[in-house]
Parts: sequence; structure tokens; C-alpha cells
Amino acid sequence: MARGKGIRKAVVVGAGPVGCLSALSLAQMGWDVEVYEGRPDMRLPSSKASASLRSINLAISARGIAAIQAIDPDAASRFLQGVIPMKGRMIHDHSGRQKSQIYDRDGQCINSIDRGLLNEGLLDEVSAHSSIRVFFQHKLSTADFDKRVLTFRDSAEKEVQVDFDFCVGADGSYSNVRRQLMRSVRMNFQQTYIPHEYLELKMPPGKDPEGNSIFSIDPNHLHIWPRHSFMLIALPNKDRSFTCTLFAPTADFDQLADPAQALTWFKNQFPDALPLIGETAVLEGFRNNPRSPLIAIKANPYHYKDRAVILGDAAHSMVPFFGQGLNCGLEDVRVLDVILREKGVDPADISSTSGDSVDARLASALEKYTETRHGDLIAISDLAMANYVEMRHSVATPSYLFLRSLDNLFSLWTSGSQIAPSSVGPLLSRIPFPSTSPSGWIPLYTMVTFRPDISYSTAKLKAEKQQKIVANLGWLGSAIGIAAIGLATLIVSRRTRILN
Repeated sequence: MARGKGIRKAVVVGAGPVGCLSALSLAQMGWDVEVYEGRPDMRLPSSKASASLRSINLAISARGIAAIQAIDPDAASRFLQGVIPMKGRMIHDHSGRQKSQIYDRDGQCINSIDRGLLNEGLLDEVSAHSSIRVFFQHKLSTADFDKRVLTFRDSAEKEVQVDFDFCVGADGSYSNVRRQLMRSVRMNFQQTYIPHEYLELKMPPGKDPEGNSIFSIDPNHLHIWPRHSFMLIALPNKDRSFTCTLFAPTADFDQLADPAQALTWFKNQFPDALPLIGETAVLEGFRNNPRSPLIAIKANPYHYKDRAVILGDAAHSMVPFFGQGLNCGLEDVRVLDVILREKGVDPADISSTSGDSVDARLASALEKYTETRHGDLIAISDLAMANYVEMRHSVATPSYLFLRSLDNLFSLWTSGSQIAPSSVGPLLSRIPFPSTSPSGWIPLYTMVTFRPDISYSTAKLKAEKQQKIVANLGWLGSAIGIAAIGLATLIVSRRTRILN
């Protein structure tokens, strides 16, 4: 409990975007909040230099934006000023030809945003709040959730004990909170490294005839160079550069250990990207930039009694191929916020802050969060893994383009029966997912990316049903085709007999 205030204390471990939004959510409910981060303050110049080589650029979409809006509408408006809208994918084939694939028939966009700028902005919001204190270079070492005590090590390796009433673990894929939680709860846990890695490169700004910086390629698209088992993608930045990420099997990277060999390979696979990035930059990138792993984590449950809960990558790290890792983590905060308010959890209720006492309302809220959120997190993790195949290969195939056209056609035919997403937006601060049975035909990508009113599990189930309809139409088309061929053969046969 916060000493002398009669207000309970929530400790958030992790000062990334999810941790910062969690702190803002709890502070606005009335909790006294402390945030502990193992790394130095990322706003310091020294921190920015060390982080510059290692970060997949972020694509924030309607789910992430809706989550920030539900917690802090003013902050959401400020963040949106720093994004670059991307209306679709731009597919680059081997010969350099480009083909646009628009995301949504109504023109909805995903948004490229610098990870550092988003995190720094949220840290500024947190630091400015009177009920939140932030401690950097404090790494969690142990946790006793029954006694409500967390032990950190500071930058001088000194132990710091921190009491708490409620703990939120938002400390990433290698979460210490999750590891400590496993000592108190029977947690099912699965960690999977896929046999692929990623390497980041930078495409510098181009120059116009007057020497001004310009984008070298269309900034309003997510650019993809699909090459079956691997791919290159590029997302725009505000300084008119692009962050390029090469995803490939680990075995392929191993064969490119020699930078000169890697440059030759890159030139053969991405001939139109090489002059834009620059041969020297590609050489230096393969020589100096880290190859980073891709990890997927599933866990259950996410909480322990009324003491703790894990959110974001700590609970459900996923591969980045649906662009939902950040969005899902921010949505965790919104969903938990709704449930805590729904259950009437009161930060001023100090009756359960001593001994083995339990806040029944908080315990019930956390249990409901685990029960209702788990299916959604499994769904999006599986969808993200499946979308890798789509991005690196399927997007360039005729069958994918045909099925995508069918999706858009059926969606257009049933658009009159669909609810406008804007009409349910105001409900998202009170109801986790207002559209439990969405009507009409809605493409999977639209449901996942642009419809925060539809849960991930509902979107996956609806997409599977729609896919069965398309498959049945295919069988029907085949049957009609076979019948037509048979009828034509019969007619020709009869005419042949008459002529003879």
C-alpha cells in the first residue's frame, strides 16, 4: 500500500509501450503506481545509440490505436501525428515490377511508426503523471507474490525490496515476472523458436533535383519482396528513410556468412532494392548488424490470485507477420482496464492488503481476464505464424489474388448488413468486444487489423467458416464444370452419330 495515502500500490515491471499504457490505466483508476525498468532510460542519447541496430519497425493499426484512445485519448491524438499511413502492400517481383494490393476497400490504413518515438512518447506521459514514479536500471531478480514483495537489483548491483498490492508483468518475451509466477501457479508454457531469423538494413532518403530529401519508393505502402522461403520488407520513416528487414531461414543466413557472397546473393534476389539501399550499406549490414531470432510464446494462466498478471510479450510473444504484436499487447491493457472497472475493483480498498487476505473483486477480475483472453491470444499467435507463408510466397500467386478478389466481392455484396466500425468505437472503453457475432462477409485481414470490436478468436472462427464456403463453391464450380463437359461431350457424340 502507498504509505500515508490509503491507496493501494500497483507495480508495473517493464517500461515498454505495454508497461507504460498499463501504468497510465492503473493511475487513472486511482492506484498509486511505480514502474521498474531494467534498462536505462531510453530517452537518453546513450540508450538511443545502443538500440539503433535492433528493432523491427512497428505497424500500429486500429486495435492499438483504439487501446490508447480508450486509456488516454489526448495521447492517442498526439501519437497519430507521427505516423505514416500505409494503404496496402507493394509487391516487388524479381524483375523490379511493382503491384499494389490495397488492404481495405474502404481505404483504411495501417500506420508505420518509429518504435522509439512511440515508447518515448508514452514514457513522457507516464513521467508527467502525478501518481506514477519510474525507476530505471532496476532489474527484477525475485518475487514473493504471497508476501507481496519484489526484489530488484539496481545499477550498483544493490538489492532493492519493493512492496506491492498488485503487480503487472510487462517485461517482454524473456519475462522475469513470468518466470517468478511459475513458482506460484501451475502455468502451462510453450516457447518456440522458428527456424528463421531477421536482419535489419536501412534504405536512406533519396534526393530530388534540388537536393532535398525524398522517399525513394512510395511511402504509403508496406513494400514486400516475396521470394518463396524468404522475403524483404520495407516500412517508411518520418525522415524519408525506410527500415528494411530481411526474413530468411537460419540455414540460408548461415550460407551468407561471407559479406561479399551475401552481396552477390542480395543483388540476384532484390535487384531493384540494392541500388536504393546501397552496396556498401548491404555489405556493412551483413557484417555488423545482428541476426535476431523469432520466438513464439504461449502461456496459461496469466494471473495469480489477486497478486499479479502478465501482459504483452510476457504472456504471448508472437512472430511479427500479422503486425499484431504491439497492437495485441496494447489491447491487453484495454481489455484488462474494462474488466477491472466492470468488477468494481477499488484501489482505496485496503482491507485485503495484509497477510493472506485476498481482494475477491480483483481476483475475480484477473480470473475473468485469463479465461476470456486466452482464446484470443492463441488465435492471433497461430494467425501470425500462418501469415508468414502468405507474405513471403502467397501474395505473388494467382490463386491468392483470385481468393482475395472473391473476399472483396462477397464483402461488397453484404456490406449493407455490416455495422460501421465507427459506431462501436465509443463502446470499447466499456465492453471488451462489442461485436460478438459480426454479420456479413468480412475478410480476415480486415477483422484482425481494422475491427477492434471483433475479438481475434471470433475473427479466426468467422474466417474459417467463410473459407469453407469458398471451398464448397470451388467443389460446386468443379461439379458444374464436369457436368458441362459431360453434356458437351454427349451433344457432340449425338451429332456425330447423326452425321454418320
